[in-house]
Formats: sequence, C-alpha cells, structure tokens
Amino acid sequence: MESFGWLSVVPPVVAIGLAIKTKQVYLSLALFVWLGWTIMTGWNPVTGLIESVNVYVTAVTDLDNARVLMFSVLIGAMITLTQASGGMEGFVQRVERWGVARSRRSVGLLTIGVSMAVFLESNFSLLVSGSVARPLFDKCGISREKLSYLIDATCSPKCILVGSLLPLNAWGAYVVALLAAQDVARPAALLIASVPLNFYSVLAIGLAVWVVLTGWNLGPMRDAERRVAVEGKLLRDGARPLVSEEVSLERAKDGVPKRAINMVLPIAAMVLMVPVVLWLTGNGDLSSGSGSVAVLWGVIVGVLVAVVSYRLQGILTIQESTEQIIKGIQGLVPLVIVLSLAFAIGATTRALGTGVFVAQAAQAGLHVGLIPAIVFLLACFIAFSTGTSWGTFAIMIPIVVPMVELLGLNAPLMLGAALGGGIFGDHCSPISDTTIVASMASATDHIDHVGTQLPYALLAAGAATLLFLAFGFVL
Repeated sequence: MESFGWLSVVPPVVAIGLAIKTKQVYLSLALFVWLGWTIMTGWNPVTGLIESVNVYVTAVTDLDNARVLMFSVLIGAMITLTQASGGMEGFVQRVERWGVARSRRSVGLLTIGVSMAVFLESNFSLLVSGSVARPLFDKCGISREKLSYLIDATCSPKCILVGSLLPLNAWGAYVVALLAAQDVARPAALLIASVPLNFYSVLAIGLAVWVVLTGWNLGPMRDAERRVAVEGKLLRDGARPLVSEEVSLERAKDGVPKRAINMVLPIAAMVLMVPVVLWLTGNGDLSSGSGSVAVLWGVIVGVLVAVVSYRLQGILTIQESTEQIIKGIQGLVPLVIVLSLAFAIGATTRALGTGVFVAQAAQAGLHVGLIPAIVFLLACFIAFSTGTSWGTFAIMIPIVVPMVELLGLNAPLMLGAALGGGIFGDHCSPISDTTIVASMASATDHIDHVGTQLPYALLAAGAATLLFLAFGFVL
C-alpha cells in the first residue's frame, strides 16, 4: 500500500488538535478530509475540495454505511416514541420500585450489565445501553459524561473479547479471516488464546466496574460530577450534545399511562431481531451475517412494534407516531453528519497510508522483549490517529504474524497487543465512530466525553503497557 510518509500523519494530528482546542467537531472532521486530499493532489486546495466531496458522497452511498446511518436516525425515532408513550417514565418508575435505581452504584452496574449483554454490534450496543440508562442517570443526578464513559469503556473491549471466544458477532470472524490470510494454521485457536493476554480490553472493563463500585472520579470527570452535585447541571454551560433537545428530554404525552412495557417491548423486539437477521444473512452462521443489515432491520422492527402496540393501546394515533418518528430522525441529524464524515475519514486515511507509515517507522531496532509493548503502543497510536480498530487490525496483523515467525515470539501475546492497541484507539479517539456514537447515546458534548474518559483510558493503557513489557521478557 502506498504511503505519503510523514505527511500522512498531518491530517489526523491537525484535526484532533483542532477538535480538542476549539470543540468544533464538524469543522475538524471536515478539515481532516480536505487536508488529506489536498496533500494527495499535490497541495491543490481546489482539487482537494473536489476529491473530498467525491469521497464523502462515495462513503455515504456505500450500502453498509448507508444502513448504519439509517439505523442511527431510526434509533432517534425509537427514543421519541418510547418517551411520548410514557414507556420511558414507566421504565424508570419500575426500576425504582425494584430498588435498582436507589443508588448511583446500582444504576452504574445496571448500565454495565446492559452494555455487556448486548455484544452483537458495537454501535448497536452503545445506543441500546445509552437509551436504557440515560433516564436513570438523570434521575440519580449522575453526569452524562459518566454515562458516556461507562458505555464506551465496555463496548469495543467487550465485543472483541466475546467475539474471540464465541462466534456470536463479526469481530472474531474478522480477525480470524485476517489471521487465515497470513496462513496461520489454527487462527480461531490463536484468537481464543489471546483473550487473557488482551490486557487493555480486560483492564478497560475492569476499571469501569471499579469506578462504579468506588465512585472514583479522575481529572475532568471529577469536575463533571461536582457540577451535577453542586449546580444540578447534567451538562456544562455551552455544551453541544450530539442530539437535539427533543430527543434528549423525556416528555410523555399528557394523560398516557406510564407503563414500562412500552419501552421494554420495542427494545426487546429490536434486540431479538438482530441475531435472527444475522443468522439469515449468514446462511445459518451468526458470525458470517451482515451486521449492518441486522441492526437496520432490528430497529425497523422495533419501531413497527412500538407504533402498532401504541395504536392498539390507544396511546398514540398513527399520525402522532409519525410525528414522533420525524422528530426523532430530525434530532439525530447531528450524529449522521459526524458519522458520515467519520466514514470519509476512513477512506482518506487508507488512501494516505497513515497506518502503514507509522507501522513501518517503528519496526527497526527493537529488543525482542520490548516488541509486545511496542506493538501495543504502535497499534494505540494508529487507531487513535485513524479512528478505527478494524483498520488497525488489518494493518497490524500482517506485520505481527511474520515477526512472530521470524523472531520466535509468543503468538497469543503479540496478537493480544495488536488487538488491545486497536481497541484503545477505537475507544477514545475523537474521530472514532464508536466514540461519536457513545456521545450521541448519552446526549453529551462529544469533546467533553473524550476529555473525561481519556484519563481512564490512558490509565488502563499504561497498566497494559507494563504488563506487555513484563510478559514480553517472560513468555
């Protein structure tokens, strides 16, 4: 693959720095795409702009990407429907009667539990767990930043760990395919063996549980929690959540009964439909099914179940349901803009060869015992710069497998390092679609989410680096 050398890292560095400095997410992501194509067209800004628009159009019209965008906006329809029907308020009231929402700890553990249970697709997991937990967090006076951290920290790490052990999502199948392409004899067995050595993924989930159990607030998260406790503000002044007010506020239609079933039933239909479509599109193999098709039809079925059940109960007319669907779709337009830009960024980084350049620059002159830690850090940087864990896997695995064979390194440890580093970047990069969806699902400001969760992610990454160093000299 062609690489533009050190110039290939300029767009991600500039975009990430600008996003953190100005909090202008749309501008920063668009600048990434334009600057990348300007470099590739010989520093011609006009041609770069033309190519940027072409790449953007191609990205949003790609079938898989288009399905993800449709799924995302229809989640907004699910949220407004369950709000208007009284289902969301009924669910909160029911959970309170069960005693689950009596404390911050119980709400946090419930959120992690829901996130861990929905492991079929990462963005789907974020949107379901965020939708379920957000009213409970608001009720208990917990910051939206804390919610976004918890669902994000347990999303991609859980998907790769579960996908490595069981053929129940596309993550494991994808990595197995990459390993098989490198002529690895038993790729599935190697992936399973790497699970306990995927230190970052294990530590990220463990740290999230620890934060809930102890109430430990680190760095900016401390300020966010103090703001809620002292000022009663779920969001800071001037925050720009990636969702409109209509979707972020819980408003039931006047006079409707508050029944938890009116939230649980549509979400359950949505969740249960996903493995069915995965099985159908995979010809009986869940791991081979189309994730984008499955999540789209899952949310379509969920919306249809909501509309029909509310009409049969006399809660919402078809006209009222239609109005709520449109309102929900409108509320998710900011997410669609950011996600579509993220898709265009993926195409841009591939064309620039960013990951290839960074990987090649770090290969020479390494002590054997240091290699696992270096591979982990390298994968972290690539994923953070490109915003994609799967893209990082595709770059790192063809590098790692030959290194294992030539230097006699521990294969599960090296694979765990490559996968864990990819998960780190996917978890906390401001240009990662997973990070973006976590902000949306929590109705929080995207840069606030990145800033408050980054200290926790760095802590887990630091501990993982030390473990890779130790195991690199032992195994």
